[in-house]
Amino acid sequence: MMMKKEKWLSYMMEMKELIGPVVAKVERIDSKISQGKVLRPEYYRNEDLKKIFGLSNNTIIKYRQTGILPYTKLGDIFLYDSGKIDKILKSNQS
Repeated sequence: MMMKKEKWLSYMMEMKELIGPVVAKVERIDSKISQGKVLRPEYYRNEDLKKIFGLSNNTIIKYRQTGILPYTKLGDIFLYDSGKIDKILKSNQS
């Protein structure tokens, strides 16, 4: 009977070690959310701009070409600094 209890305690200790880091990470995420910090990527890609802001391919291209939308090109991939986009949005608020 004692052996079962020891195995159970050993099992529970292993689970606690495995789950502990996950719980800590979830708590950090929850803390950031509750502080009002928005979790967003450092850079958006074209697909992100389409999903988040409802922009079409043609609008994204036009905004890049006219300088409205600052970007970095990495090979064939266009990257848009999310911080710069936030500033653009704030400066265009009515």
